[in-house]
Amino acid sequence: MKIIHPVLTDGQWRPARNSIGSFRAVNPATGEELADFYPISCLADIEDALQAAQYAVPGLIKTPPEILADFLDLFAERILAHHDDLVETAHLETALPKEPRLRLTELPRTTDQLRQAAAAVRNRSWCRATIDTKTNIRSKYAPLGGPVAVFGPNNFPFAFNAAAGGDFAAAIAAGNPVLAKAHPNHPATSRLFAEIALECLKKCRLPLAAIQLIYHLRPEDGLKLVSHPLLGATAFTGSRSAGLSLKEAADKAGKPIYIETSSVNPIFLLPGALSERADQIAVELFNSCSMSAGQFCTKPGLVVFLRDENGERFLAMIKKYFAQPQPGFLVSRTVLEGIKTALKAMVDHGAEIVVGGTEQEGPGFRFANTLLRVSGDVFLRHSEEFEREAFGTVSLCVLAKNEEQALEIAAALEGSLTGSIYSETQGNDDALYARLEPILRLKVGRLLNDKMPTGVAVVPAMVHGGPYPAAGHPGFTSIGIPASLLRFASLRCYDNVRQDRLPPELRDKNPTGKMWRLIDGEWTQKDI
Repeated sequence: MKIIHPVLTDGQWRPARNSIGSFRAVNPATGEELADFYPISCLADIEDALQAAQYAVPGLIKTPPEILADFLDLFAERILAHHDDLVETAHLETALPKEPRLRLTELPRTTDQLRQAAAAVRNRSWCRATIDTKTNIRSKYAPLGGPVAVFGPNNFPFAFNAAAGGDFAAAIAAGNPVLAKAHPNHPATSRLFAEIALECLKKCRLPLAAIQLIYHLRPEDGLKLVSHPLLGATAFTGSRSAGLSLKEAADKAGKPIYIETSSVNPIFLLPGALSERADQIAVELFNSCSMSAGQFCTKPGLVVFLRDENGERFLAMIKKYFAQPQPGFLVSRTVLEGIKTALKAMVDHGAEIVVGGTEQEGPGFRFANTLLRVSGDVFLRHSEEFEREAFGTVSLCVLAKNEEQALEIAAALEGSLTGSIYSETQGNDDALYARLEPILRLKVGRLLNDKMPTGVAVVPAMVHGGPYPAAGHPGFTSIGIPASLLRFASLRCYDNVRQDRLPPELRDKNPTGKMWRLIDGEWTQKDI
């Protein structure tokens, strides 16, 4: 008998209402469907979840920050208690390695995000309380007053999971209910997180509709969700086409949406750096490109260097590394087909495959490590086609004829999450760096020197965002607490409101003694 897993609505696991079908996740290592069925929800499930979440809004607003922080800490603790089930399930659904990726890297990152969010809630400085004593006008960031829809991506089943990841943590920490839209590649992993979260809500006596889960939607219903009158905001990580469609619908309805779509993360290798340490850079580049089979949004997809003797020698070095057999598994057939489409477009417009370029034989979804080359002249004629994100161990080398053309290439780039410049340690590249940096700085959210971009540290100063099309707004980040909370907050102003009617953060007395507030233009922890 076919059993379809229920959705989580208003604190209850119940069958999807008027579902339009079901689906099963696929094991990427075998290409075979897994046993469990999950519903494809329609607008009725969305309406039910949003209505329930709206009823949860007042309860969350009234919840003391300490209780909200306790929930986030408890959720982190309970996730670790269920680590074996989570790792086994995510491995089955994504083929990502259990060790070190899932158990030792991504799961601790996930719980660390939750704990950082809890600390931000307790400290309260994230709300940026601002007080002008002369006019008695005061303001702070506060919950949106509506639920946040979180669309989880395919490549991070833990750290970006719609029911436990960074967007989830930020939305909850800002005091909003979350409607989690699981990624269909890992529904069971998302279900486990939601089950643990529901237990923690009950333990902390929070509104049970604060977290709800649906698994899959038709594209047209996704558009209705992000533009729904009851929705507070949306966080989306995924493909450019889907993200832009959702953004268009949300923008038309006046609903905030924060999207992270595609990024080629250019690397500029200056001449002195290649003369000084080409082999070291080649190893770093391949390791960065091939990490998790190239399925990181910060993977270097574009490498720019001069077409001279050192450049050709470097290309031969990295060809040797990319020629290694047995690439890792891709998380889905969709990713595999996306690589084929991107490669065809690049080759059709003049790129040459140096190594790889073929789907691997055998079970599961794998594509050969692939390196391409193109001249700077050709790149500049078709730059849009060469900036297609190929979500795998695929990278395009752009060989510029001189330094001036390298600067032209930087100026032609679309927005990316990251951009890196490798330069010689003795200063021989400083003049070129000084010309390149101001151009590249405007194209990326995070600028790196002499370092590959794949590592994303979860620290307050981190920016995981950037100009279009890497993200929908260059002023926000999805990683880096407390800054990431501001996406899911509204700015509230109080003019001549009495002390006992003000939120505690805006009263004369500092509510924690440690909270930072901007009082008459000075950041301070003092009382007024």
